[in-house]
Amino acid sequence: VLGLLVWSLIAATTYHLHAAYGWVMFVSLFFWILTLLFFVTYLLQLHQKFYMVPWPLVLMIYNAVATVLYITAFVTCAAAVQPTSWRQWDYNRRAAASFFACVTMITYGVSTFFSFRAWKGLGSNAATSQVSDHA
Repeated sequence: VLGLLVWSLIAATTYHLHAAYGWVMFVSLFFWILTLLFFVTYLLQLHQKFYMVPWPLVLMIYNAVATVLYITAFVTCAAAVQPTSWRQWDYNRRAAASFFACVTMITYGVSTFFSFRAWKGLGSNAATSQVSDHA
């Protein structure tokens, strides 16, 4: 949802006149589509059919790359916002897109942390640790 907000806010402006917003648009739209594909994959439990793929590692790498590229998109978007814009609604949308790009970047960063824990197997809970102790 956050990525959708970023690219829809940028798409609602005259972003084609500024090359910086083209990068923000690419990053936000690209990762929104890939996140949607991962979501559908997990929703339909297709990841269980492809058991040979190390899904926790794939998700950790994906989230790490998304975090790094969203950092660049956020900095680019925030630096390109000009309060003296001749179109006030473009300024408001670009400023909001900068804010949501920051929130999306933080969300991908937190997701990277949890993906790392899942990859390393640190995400066990009390029920799984009790079962493994008795086995």
